[in-house]
Amino acid sequence: MTKKEPKPADEELTLGNKVDSLTTDIEEVKDSAVSKTESAAQDVKDATKKAADDVETATKKAADDVKDATKKGAQKVENAAKAAKDGTVKTAKEVNEALKK
Repeated sequence: MTKKEPKPADEELTLGNKVDSLTTDIEEVKDSAVSKTESAAQDVKDATKKAADDVETATKKAADDVKDATKKGAQKVENAAKAAKDGTVKTAKEVNEALKK
């Protein structure tokens, strides 16, 4: 059997199809790369927002903790001062005990 040589028109069509196929492949790769880049950018944006929210929450909690501790400390000092004024405590040791309450 002898092999048929392709006709020039068939050869051009095959070459054209190959070029079209490669062009389509390149476009798909570019679209995929853009999509992956956009997805990665969104992930970074989400992670940054979460980190900012976490910092804000932690800051608010720390401020509340400081506020509560300050209030408790002030209340202890006030109680000790009242006890000293009322004469219910007479020594430094009793003042210290009153501060612990």
